Amino acid sequence: MIKYIGLFLGAVLISSISQILLKKSANQNFENSIREYLNPKVVIAYIMFFGATLINVWAYKKVPLAMGPVLESSGYVFVTVLGVVFLKEHVSKRKLLGLLMILLGIFVFSYRF
Repeated sequence: MIKYIGLFLGAVLISSISQILLKKSANQNFENSIREYLNPKVVIAYIMFFGATLINVWAYKKVPLAMGPVLESSGYVFVTVLGVVFLKEHVSKRKLLGLLMILLGIFVFSYRF
């Protein structure tokens, strides 16, 4: 089951990376609306979302259904860390406390299994 949990978390990481790609694309200016939605960053991000969905479906073969949303919440942590690294976003103390509570909840819930 650990292998499938790793797959699930990998899919969440892939989704988080694709969210960063979409955000970087949204910060750019395009000459028309077609280029806004059909540029390489957006297309790659949606392909990554699709791939992550397929990986999640495969991981659910062994990951208990109740554990899925708990593992999915790790996406908040991934997006925040990636945002700090690639987008130079600031993390407030309040947001950091929230992320620590999310991680604590994941560990407490996962301890049951």
